[in-house]
This record gives sequence, C-alpha cells and structure tokens, in this order.
Amino acid sequence: MAFVRACSVAEVPAGSAVRVEVDGLDVAIVRDGDDFYAIEDECSHAAVALSEGDVEGCEIECWMHGSRFDLRTGKPLGPPATEPVPVFPVQIAGDDVLVDLGEN
Repeated sequence: MAFVRACSVAEVPAGSAVRVEVDGLDVAIVRDGDDFYAIEDECSHAAVALSEGDVEGCEIECWMHGSRFDLRTGKPLGPPATEPVPVFPVQIAGDDVLVDLGEN
C-alpha cells in the first residue's frame, strides 16, 4: 500500500466532506466523528461532486438527485444511482489524513 497525504485532520470538520486532489484524482475526505473515509468525488449517477452533499453516519448523499452511498463500500443505498463509487483506504498519521489510491 502506498499511502499519501490528502489533507490535515483539522481541515475536515465532523459530519462533513472536503474535496482534495490526490495524484490527479478528486477525492472526498469524509469525517464521521473520529472516523475518516475516502470516496471518489463524483456521483456515479450524475457526475457531480459528492463532497458538496450531506453526510450522515457512514453515508453521503448527492446534493443533486439524492443518491446515497455507503462510505465503507461505495455501494449505492438509494436511487437513482445504481453503480458504486470507488472508495479508498484511509490512515491517520499524526495530524494528517493519508489515502491509498491503489492502482488508480
């Protein structure tokens, strides 16, 4: 695994998402309490930024049409999306949020 710095922990308020660019890919870093998730920042239904949507627990909701995605798996939890969104492993190292994009 090749973890790279995405942002600082302080940049992601609890219950929200921020858009960062990691190795040329837009990624939404999402915080639920002390848990952090990384999901590709594009809804699989309408190609809009998921980071602009609402976060509730382990879910993020697309602001445009209301598709919801599981932050752990990327699987859609509600229509109109039917395709998953890629998710990535996250580590916290000190004050930094690290993401492993794998083969991307």
